[in-house]
This record gives sequence, structure tokens and C-alpha cells, in this order.
Amino acid sequence: MERIFLGLGSNIGDRAASINRARRLIDGVSGVRVIRASSLIETKPVGYEDQPDFINAVIEIETTLPPRDLLFEIKRIEREMGRKETFRFGPRIIDIDILLFGDRVVDEPGLVIPHPRMHERRFVLEPLAEIAPEVVKTLQYNKAHNPLRET
Repeated sequence: MERIFLGLGSNIGDRAASINRARRLIDGVSGVRVIRASSLIETKPVGYEDQPDFINAVIEIETTLPPRDLLFEIKRIEREMGRKETFRFGPRIIDIDILLFGDRVVDEPGLVIPHPRMHERRFVLEPLAEIAPEVVKTLQYNKAHNPLRET
């Protein structure tokens, strides 16, 4: 079974309750099971700083769904929880991102896996390191030893 990691974030309303509700809703999707979840951490916003701090977490799941179907379910959960599209990096009641989907590499419109900026984000790396430190070490190694990386 592939190791799949999702990043969750919220900075509107009861942030912790939103993260916990999203985790329960994800676990309720047919063909998806939450394996473990990180602690909740509070982080400063990235990209657009004039907004409340975020609560973030990472969960590991198992699923029989392919990546595109999982994305569909994630977006459905975000809408169900009241997420409104505003502007890039803006405030949100819930944000759910597919960080890793096993060893798969996907580059399609609206779906890029691995998440292209996760290695730069404390709000991803810290909770991911809590539940899967070996994954973070691999990410750091690959970033440092990628011959195609920009210098």
C-alpha cells in the first residue's frame, strides 16, 4: 500500500475544530482510511501575511482511490466545510493538499504531486517529521542531491 500524506490548514474560525473535522470527513470517504495524524501546530501565514495565524497538521492515509479521485473528494470536503475561493494564499476555513502519493509523480492541470513547495514550508515539514521522519530526511536528501536543481 502506498504512503499518502495530506497537509491540512485553517486560519478562520475555530481552527483546531476545522482541522479535526476535516480529518474525520477524510476518514469517512469510501476507500480512504486515516492511519495517523500529527499534532496541531500554529504557524505564521506564507505568501500573504496580513491575516490570522494558521493551525496546521499532516495526516497519513491509505486509499484505493487514484490521485485525481482523491483530489475530487478533498475539494468536496473543503466545499462542505464552507471553503470559499478568494485569492492565492488568502485566509481559509480549511485547506487540504496532497503532499505525497507514494512514489508517484503527477503533473496535470490542477494536480501536482509531490507538492512542489512542501520542502520549503515549516507548516508541512514539522508535522510531517513528527509522523514520518524518514520521509522528511528523504525529501531533504533529494533536494540537496538533485542534479537538476537550480543553483
